[in-house]
Amino acid sequence: MTAFKTMDDIGDVAGKRVLVREDLNVPMDGAKVTDDTRLRAAAPTIAELSDKGAIVLVLAHFGRPKGARNPDMSLALVVRPLSDVLGREVRFIDDCQGADADKAIAQMQPGDIAVLENTRFHAGEEANDAGLAAAIAQLGEIYVNDAFSAAHRAHASTEGLAHLLPAYAGRSMEAELKALEKALGKPEHPVAAVVGGAKVSTKLEVLRQMVAKVDHLIIGGGMANTFLAARGVDVGKSLCEHDLTDTANAILDAADAAGCTVHLPYDVVVATEFRADPPTRTVNVHEVAADEMILDVGPAATESLGDVLKNCRTLVWNGPMGAFETPPFDTATVALARTAAALTESGSLVSVAGGGDTVAALNQAGVADRFTFVSTAGGAFLEWMEGKPLPGVQALMG
Repeated sequence: MTAFKTMDDIGDVAGKRVLVREDLNVPMDGAKVTDDTRLRAAAPTIAELSDKGAIVLVLAHFGRPKGARNPDMSLALVVRPLSDVLGREVRFIDDCQGADADKAIAQMQPGDIAVLENTRFHAGEEANDAGLAAAIAQLGEIYVNDAFSAAHRAHASTEGLAHLLPAYAGRSMEAELKALEKALGKPEHPVAAVVGGAKVSTKLEVLRQMVAKVDHLIIGGGMANTFLAARGVDVGKSLCEHDLTDTANAILDAADAAGCTVHLPYDVVVATEFRADPPTRTVNVHEVAADEMILDVGPAATESLGDVLKNCRTLVWNGPMGAFETPPFDTATVALARTAAALTESGSLVSVAGGGDTVAALNQAGVADRFTFVSTAGGAFLEWMEGKPLPGVQALMG
């Protein structure tokens, strides 16, 4: 990875206006934030700049207002929760550009923090409009991008601004980029990747990238059924993309050519209906009945996969092993996650995980804080796994 500048490179920020792009797009129930993970991720960068005497101007999006003002998507709703996380006052400024915003900022003192209104209230944000980027840039002197989760979008506040002001990675962005470099940029081998989820079609590029980069590819979730079917296994009424048989076989052939071992389950947990706690049985994959569906990896295969991880030095994880939201089909995901966490704590494994379902699954297993790094980014993490350049990151590269 090309070098990027961090906050260690900024120098003296006292009295300077620093535009900080954060991801404050948090889930809410009325006025209550139901998950403040992103606010807590933003706090170190904001607090550090404030402590150093910067005038901190936080830029963010909230929802999908499609270029129009919508009071239900105003960042005013997030100001109090962010203030609570930071333990200090946070102001709100009713626009992210223009004379009124400039006037409000002029009243701020060194160390003050303000959240500027939703960047997506302007149609030019998602279009990466040069005029909007220039208008936002006029409010600040320095730009810090701390929103990896929005880095896969070339928007005015995530990419355009970086070309107009001295640009740096915030602490959360820095941690993310360093973790990703350690996981797949220059990892210590052997490397394992866990790729799960419902459909192969949603992760084709991830799978193609992984077989060329890792030593062990562990495929779970509904997508494992497609690979089993491609190998001639009758998967009953399991979720399966039978039209992707040729694609699955091509990925398996590519893995063989690259020396990557693909791990598919050989015992599975099946049921005739998909609901919480139905009657289940554990069978060899060749014993799935016509009216049964595969909903989780079986215990023997799960134990074997744990042994694979014990012989690896690096793990990248995206997606659950089974239908983890519905008990008891979270068993394999929880067991493998706990094995990975224990290996991480012992110092034998570097573990990096990301994606919405993955974070939820690791939280369910109670191990999210025991992995080396867990990314809260969804689309950006997936596109990174696909090997795609991320515009918000590319713009920070020197």
